[in-house]
Amino acid sequence: MAVVVLVHGGWHGGWVWRSVATRLRAAGHEVHTPTLTGVGERAHLHGSHVGLATHVEDVVAVLGMEDLHDVLLVGHSSSGAVITGVAQRAAERLAGLVYLDAFVPEPGQSVHDLLPPARREFFLSRVDADDRIVLDPDTAMDGWAIRDEALRAWVGPRLTPQPRRGADDPLPEGPVPALERWYVHCSDKPAGDAFAGVAAAARDDASWRGVEVLDTGHDAMVTDPEGTTRVLLALLS
Repeated sequence: MAVVVLVHGGWHGGWVWRSVATRLRAAGHEVHTPTLTGVGERAHLHGSHVGLATHVEDVVAVLGMEDLHDVLLVGHSSSGAVITGVAQRAAERLAGLVYLDAFVPEPGQSVHDLLPPARREFFLSRVDADDRIVLDPDTAMDGWAIRDEALRAWVGPRLTPQPRRGADDPLPEGPVPALERWYVHCSDKPAGDAFAGVAAAARDDASWRGVEVLDTGHDAMVTDPEGTTRVLLALLS
């Protein structure tokens, strides 16, 4: 049995991992799917204090409270920054990192620093009076290549505004421990692919254990839970 912690990306919550978590548990693994402060069922906890450090602390707290060790820590999309920050804080509890179609910031960089300027400006133009990035669910799901109507009906109502500072705050300065790490690239993008370059760089960098490709949309845990589970089980083995 392995221990897996799955960290969702922006506008989502731990709920998004339901199908993958069920499959991993059926294979005998212990799985945790925390929801970060300010989104999902914890949206009511948003405030001016909520940022990347809060989200890192959310996951570090789960590792400590559940007394988890040898954890495969998976981060989707913007939570590539979160799992990197967790590695800075609690490397002794981790076995490896999986970046699922995720950003990989260096210390001192934010997720927004890694976006093309036009995309960054779009997100910042959607910030509301509560300092949250608000997206239209249908437009967002189009961009994430969620096409199945049943899946859209499940995902859309559960999306919540994303705390701006989660993507705007830089990763703390300081070293990132040399843990084993893998990149999983989702290749089905309707227009543009901010992660193709990240996957290509990882493929050419010997510090990465490997790069896997899923021919599905950005929300692979929704659009291809079987493939996502298969990749994670292969890494666990």
